[in-house]
Amino acid sequence: MNRIYMLALVSLSLLSSCDKDDDHGNHSGEYKGPEVMVHDGKAWSSVTLDEDGVPTAMTISIDDAALNSVPIGTGGGGTHQHDNSVILPFHDDVKSVTPFKYIGLDYNPDGHEPAAVYGLPHFDFHYYLMDNAERLAIPAYEVDSSKFKAFPAPDYLPANYAPIPGGVPQMGTHWIDVTSPELAGQTFTQTFIYGTYNNNVTFYEPMITLAYLKTEPVFTRSIPQPAKVKESGYYPTEMEVHKHLEQTDITLTSFIYREAK
Repeated sequence: MNRIYMLALVSLSLLSSCDKDDDHGNHSGEYKGPEVMVHDGKAWSSVTLDEDGVPTAMTISIDDAALNSVPIGTGGGGTHQHDNSVILPFHDDVKSVTPFKYIGLDYNPDGHEPAAVYGLPHFDFHYYLMDNAERLAIPAYEVDSSKFKAFPAPDYLPANYAPIPGGVPQMGTHWIDVTSPELAGQTFTQTFIYGTYNNNVTFYEPMITLAYLKTEPVFTRSIPQPAKVKESGYYPTEMEVHKHLEQTDITLTSFIYREAK
């Protein structure tokens, strides 16, 4: 009887172990969000998880049809536009994997202010840390500037970052790395922006020109890191851009877990 009992326990243990392994393995893979139309093409998000359910990549993919059909302005710079903006939702199964809620893809055919630096056709890829309803409620700077001016404590932004004067409705205040090459006279190709509103960091933003994306770059850069974060979770430390097949991927990668402070 004892031998039969022990065999039963071993069998149950093995079955349980197999079930756990199966569940464990089901976390891994690439989770693609819904495709969204961008002019004559499309874009989408995807999140890749390892076998422990830890994010290894968070990607925006844009197909060639979109890159070849977005309008190109007359030059000279412009303002942030919402006419060429779409939301890229995450797949339902990975919405809570990181502190990021969704992605905003914004295209500026004339660039935006400051025009002397960023007045080239380019994409703003906003990885938002705030709910969409809260973002949409952000007014024009001229209507109420108080929350635009409410900056987080310095430790919550990377060193060498400074705010661009003013603010953008439905986005917030944009912070630029003062050591970026385009601020030293080089032609703008790509940079990395942080956004804030009402004392919080509200988005991470790779900003990349259309011309640079069309060069089919194979590119990796580090993401400047703040000393502290307000929400615990996995945060990216690198950005990659690369072309494959008929799409271009903008990927945040090399995630690390950070505790809120």
